[in-house]
Amino acid sequence: MWQAEVRVDLDAIRDNVAMLRARTSAEVLVAVKADGYGHGLVPAGRAALAGGATWLGVATLDEALTLRRAGVEAPVLAWLLSPGLPLHEGVEAGVDLGAATTGLVDELVSAARRAGRPARVHLKLDTGLARGGAGRADWPALLEAAAKAQADGDLEAVGVWSHFACADEPGHESIDRQLAAFHEGLALAATYGITPRYRHIANSAATLTRPDTHFDLVRAGIAAYGLSPVAGETYGLRPAMTARARVTLAKRVPAGQGVSYGLTYSTSRATTLAVVPLGYGDGVPRHASSAGPVRVGGTTARIAGRVCMDQFVVDVGDEPVVPGDVAILFGPGDDGEPTADDWAAATGTINYEIVTRFGSSRVPRHYVGEVAR
Repeated sequence: MWQAEVRVDLDAIRDNVAMLRARTSAEVLVAVKADGYGHGLVPAGRAALAGGATWLGVATLDEALTLRRAGVEAPVLAWLLSPGLPLHEGVEAGVDLGAATTGLVDELVSAARRAGRPARVHLKLDTGLARGGAGRADWPALLEAAAKAQADGDLEAVGVWSHFACADEPGHESIDRQLAAFHEGLALAATYGITPRYRHIANSAATLTRPDTHFDLVRAGIAAYGLSPVAGETYGLRPAMTARARVTLAKRVPAGQGVSYGLTYSTSRATTLAVVPLGYGDGVPRHASSAGPVRVGGTTARIAGRVCMDQFVVDVGDEPVVPGDVAILFGPGDDGEPTADDWAAATGTINYEIVTRFGSSRVPRHYVGEVAR
């Protein structure tokens, strides 16, 4: 018997990736960073590969090495690397590594020499997101350093890449501007003798809406997990995660009863309160206080009062709820339960954050589907 669980449909991940794969002639990388957006790093990665992905992407070196230790042999790209990391471990494991500074190229050269094999590197160009990547002024120096290291046999420039800022807003003027900057960056790279096998800039949104941005590789993130990056569109994606728990206590209270810390919620009538054993320690946003929708019995109600560390309360009215009944926070919506999008709307955030929060180690994940067998 379980008290609370995150249920992950691995077949949904597989099928979402297969749908994305059918929409492009490029190879597909699925991002499994942040513990697979809360779905589980290794299981989500294997489901993505079963759906036709040929690459997996992670933020950190540790995530990449975890995949390798789990026996994942597919190409893996890790792109968020601070100075001083044991990059030779990534090189030895055949992990592709992102680089956006000449300093990191120098570290990769040292790592390659220690590992006794060239480092496989993806050079990142900042085309307008102003986050990671070399800016226009620094791009020539990065290319020069990479070209020298490649000529010396210490580095293989496998990829050149960038990242869109507003692809989730189809038609946004920045998309074409960034794409033009990416073309310019690629043209300059060629003058330094860098002609990468993989050119990539498309994220989930661009994969779904801008086929002219696909180049050789697309990077699918949230779409692989069945959630749309574009508001108001579903593209036939199926959400893979359901978060649920069993009611621990149900009791009648009179009208005017304050509920939870601070007594910020007060009952308007005699009603039943149901206690659900999930809280902000498990991934429930505290911003869901008096806002998050929960399906209990035959009704969907809002959280009553503040979300606590381990629990919250739902005012279910006259619904005959008893301890042990299942409360569904979100799921695919098949039976009228709220979705991650509903939770995002209720808490003023995005669906990415909702599912990623539920990677808490305290709440066990239960995997279902053929891929889970």
